[in-house]
Amino acid sequence: MKETYMNESEILKAIAHPMRLQIIDLLLMGIPKDACSVNLIQKELDIPQPTLSQHLQILKSHGIIDGDKEGAKVCYKVVDKRVIKILQVLKK
Repeated sequence: MKETYMNESEILKAIAHPMRLQIIDLLLMGIPKDACSVNLIQKELDIPQPTLSQHLQILKSHGIIDGDKEGAKVCYKVVDKRVIKILQVLKK
């Protein structure tokens, strides 16, 4: 049981940054349509690309998002259902 709390705590730490919450929200909303590549996310959030890449790597390393290669770009999506529920609760 203690291990479960450790895992949950790590997920919460990974999404605790405001920019990472925005990235997750953007991916879930799909705004602009199909906003899943680094370039589109970067334009929407207006942050430097290296900063965005760092945030994406943290989310990916915790299994919150995953990327599918589409030609030369990677399209990211939220894959952790717990994080989707957390964002729904936060937005209430």
